[in-house]
Amino acid sequence: MLKNITLGIKAYFGAFSLISKLKLWKFFVIPMVISLVTAIVIFSSAYTLSDNIGSFISKIWDWDWGKETFSTISNFIGGLIIIVIGLILFKHIIMALSAPFMSPVSEKIEAHLTGNLPHSSRDTSFMQQLWRGIKINGRNLIMELLLTIPILLLKFIPVVNIFSTILLFIVQAYYAGFGNMDYTLERHFKYSDSIKFVRKHRGLAIGNGAVFILFLLIPLVGVILVLPLSVTAATLKTVEALEIKTDELHA
Repeated sequence: MLKNITLGIKAYFGAFSLISKLKLWKFFVIPMVISLVTAIVIFSSAYTLSDNIGSFISKIWDWDWGKETFSTISNFIGGLIIIVIGLILFKHIIMALSAPFMSPVSEKIEAHLTGNLPHSSRDTSFMQQLWRGIKINGRNLIMELLLTIPILLLKFIPVVNIFSTILLFIVQAYYAGFGNMDYTLERHFKYSDSIKFVRKHRGLAIGNGAVFILFLLIPLVGVILVLPLSVTAATLKTVEALEIKTDELHA
């Protein structure tokens, strides 16, 4: 899996030049706007809620001794919870709403890589692509929250909280990469088969998603460029994985 994680990360190095070569930037305008607006709404709301979450958590501690320390920890964890949930909501919302715009881009990249004319083994309309995006990302949102909540609770345990941070990042990365890979898989597999494919290639998803998450740490620029670069990188490795699967079937 480590090899695939590395491959997922390396795919970003050629993403920018490929977008320019195929003249795909115009297709990313609406997704970029969606990303920017969503980021402003979610993170401005998160900022106002972080103190309230911290105050709520601090009320758990009824004793006077250590109350100040617990309040400080509570405020930190409250802010962390808001940031994590904000990131989760952000990525799934933009991936779902951008699906009809990203799928054609992925198709053009696949056609360039394979040398074949753009085609789909599964013909889908704009609304079907949008519904597929909502369905996949809705499912991933629920799964990610179910995994994230217990991981966040581990933050209260000294030493263990260090490893929980790494685990939290991996979970975030996996589902970000999952969404990016599905823009390509949508043309080849039904919903359930796509889930199986990503599970089999979870390293690629984690590698792609890791850079996706790190991009969001770059103010403004990261939010705007994260989809174009991550989708392009994901398409490169997903098409490669699909070709290997096809070769194995015909071997």
